[in-house]
Amino acid sequence: MKYRKIGKSDLQLSIITFGAWAAGGWMWGSTDRNEAIKAIQAGLEEGMTSIDTAPIYGQGTSEEIVGEAIKGLSRDKIQILTKFGMRWDTDQGDLVGPSKNNQGQDITIYKYAAKDSVIYECEQSLKRLGTDYIDLYQIHWNDKTTAIEETFEAVARLIEQGKIRYAGVCNYDKEQIARAASVCPVISNQIPYSMVNRGIEKETVPYCIANDIGILAYSPMERGLLTGKMKPGQQFGAGDHRANLPSFTDDSIARTNAFLKTIEPIADKYDVTLGQLVLGWTVAQPGITIALAGARNASQTISNARAGDLEIEQQDIDTITKELHTMLP
Repeated sequence: MKYRKIGKSDLQLSIITFGAWAAGGWMWGSTDRNEAIKAIQAGLEEGMTSIDTAPIYGQGTSEEIVGEAIKGLSRDKIQILTKFGMRWDTDQGDLVGPSKNNQGQDITIYKYAAKDSVIYECEQSLKRLGTDYIDLYQIHWNDKTTAIEETFEAVARLIEQGKIRYAGVCNYDKEQIARAASVCPVISNQIPYSMVNRGIEKETVPYCIANDIGILAYSPMERGLLTGKMKPGQQFGAGDHRANLPSFTDDSIARTNAFLKTIEPIADKYDVTLGQLVLGWTVAQPGITIALAGARNASQTISNARAGDLEIEQQDIDTITKELHTMLP
């Protein structure tokens, strides 16, 4: 496993970081708590020392699972990344809309990042994670009802108190990052990026490179689409959000699989799976520091982690990118 320093900090994360959204079950149909714990622990054994979670993932479930998985381990050998700013237990802030929790009960989600809420959320996350500090604390989405400066004044206070080490953002554009950074140092931006979702390359990536801000790419395998294991007619379980996404129509799956077929020889050359090749290509892109990869069981985690050792020759990176432009413009 390779490791990279994030922005202007001494925080080093495993180049493939465990993404714990699916582990929390919410929007993924369900979760098997024991399998999720084993998945995280398998990653740690493979050198995947960084784990990204959030309170909203299962309304605390994912953070609790992460806390159980790392219990009794050397805390200074593990990097815990979590988030704030998405609430299901208040009616304040920027309304996202209705959802259901893991028990099938109706809940309403709000983006809320007022100062008192940030402080409260941090305390709750620390309890669920069973730790006294968070390595990277990230706002999950912008809350339009709260000034960014107010939010990050609270984050700066948490850094001063030693409850968090560094501040990051998620899903922010360059103007939002600049406002946050005017109040508190920001070392990273976690944002969606994959072979089939490259919109950030135009403005966000150049801005982050110029300002030494790390990019943590989430959904690099496009929620499983880029593994090559899906087929037209794919059936998703109840509560799985992918069923309604345009990326998972029969036509989209067929076109993506046709592209993946063209790069199979490169995967064979390196003796890796298509998923591992996709992760390797992702972290080889300019400005992309880390790729977050989710897993539901230990075997998936081990496969993802081993992509952290992959060194792809530039000519093969270029060939993959050319095929992408040709087949999935």
